[in-house]
Amino acid sequence: MDNGSVKQLVVLYPVGGVGHVGPMTQLAKVFLGHGYDVTMVLIEPPIKSTDSGAGFIERVAASNPSITFHILPSIPTPDPATSPKHPFLLILELMRQYNENLESFLRSIPRARLHSLVIDLFCTHAIDVAAKLGVPVYKFFASGAGTLAVFTQLPALLAGRRTGLKELGDTPLEFLGVPPMPASHLVKSLLEHPDDELCGAMMKILKRNAGTHGVLVNTFESLESRALQGLRDPHCVPGQVPPPVYAIGPLTGKAGTGREGLECLAWLDAQPERSVVFLCWGSKGALPKQQLEEIASGLESSGHRFLWVVRTPAGSDDPKRYWERRGEADLGALLPEGFSERTKDRGLVIRSWAPQVDVLNHPATGAFVTHCGWNSTLEAVAAGVPMLCWPLAAAEQKMNKVFVTDDMGVGVEMEGYRDGFITAEEIEAKVRLVLDCGEGRKLRERAMELKKEAGEAVEDGGSSRAAFLQFLSDVRNLRE
Repeated sequence: MDNGSVKQLVVLYPVGGVGHVGPMTQLAKVFLGHGYDVTMVLIEPPIKSTDSGAGFIERVAASNPSITFHILPSIPTPDPATSPKHPFLLILELMRQYNENLESFLRSIPRARLHSLVIDLFCTHAIDVAAKLGVPVYKFFASGAGTLAVFTQLPALLAGRRTGLKELGDTPLEFLGVPPMPASHLVKSLLEHPDDELCGAMMKILKRNAGTHGVLVNTFESLESRALQGLRDPHCVPGQVPPPVYAIGPLTGKAGTGREGLECLAWLDAQPERSVVFLCWGSKGALPKQQLEEIASGLESSGHRFLWVVRTPAGSDDPKRYWERRGEADLGALLPEGFSERTKDRGLVIRSWAPQVDVLNHPATGAFVTHCGWNSTLEAVAAGVPMLCWPLAAAEQKMNKVFVTDDMGVGVEMEGYRDGFITAEEIEAKVRLVLDCGEGRKLRERAMELKKEAGEAVEDGGSSRAAFLQFLSDVRNLRE
């Protein structure tokens, strides 16, 4: 930790958003636990939103006083609503433009004190700043090793292609370290024609892993041993020596951190053990009214207890509307007439947000209907809760579904997700399968095995703790 008498400082640099700042905050706590100071550098969000992510950073900062949060001086930003460019491309360009301000901030830190710069997937332009200053730079990959293995091998797969992968449909693609992956399940932008601007931008990001000194991955060895072995295989990227990969997870929030008094937790307290199915589609996931009605019908027919988070439908697939401000859900207008009254003795519907880690770790929770975001997946694994996999179109969710069902063996597929609509009958059947049937018992047993392994990974002598210590040793060797 120390360089002489100087306490060292780690600078973390995530792009904004709950799914990025949240895991990076958990990483900051690991550094703090090893005696380092931590500053998280952020930019002013270019898109103001009062959605469920609004105020998140303020809450994180207030609840983590040991972490210093530094906002870089703002620069003019284009209005995503009027720009012809995809919002993701605008944000990437904005991160590049912030390099000068990031460099000024890093130069303000005495070099003997600056331990390393840790960036997330979409801050690759910062690699140039670190190289210029001679600062060790590492990438923090907040998704799993399976996704990283696919991303690492994709540039070689796409090299020389004259058509996009979209035309392959559900044709399985073979990647080292992961199960056969339907082409349709890759990140949406990567399916486009190689000349597409969005696809090209993603390819540049994926290729730049090689420009870092290593990759910290939010996973643990026994959860994704196959993918991690694939990443370490010399054939993973022919002709290249990939940077070292450190599996340091699971980095998830702790249950019971100031959430006392919430209605949903009090309601769970009154339910029998492992009797409730929890339904939540992440900080941004929202379903159309017709699908919400189908879920309601399936839950009602299942006869099981449920805790369901409902968010106001986006009303459009336009990516520019992803960030728009939405009010709280009008449950009376969205759900079938009389549904709440008929199910009031065994169900609770809440608007917009729930303390997910607390809910998953509650003894009453027996199953989790999830969009398969990696944060949610790891939280379920760490809590020992089997998953009913309902990936949406965003990010790597469909890939995670394959990993959860085919590799980890801790979830089942909600049939219909490929077409974007799941029937009431399917919802009823899968809820009953996981909570009632023999297959569900096997899933619960597997989930409890993984929970035990997740806890052991981060303890003294565990694989993730050992990987983090190896990372610290490697940084020390770079600096000497």
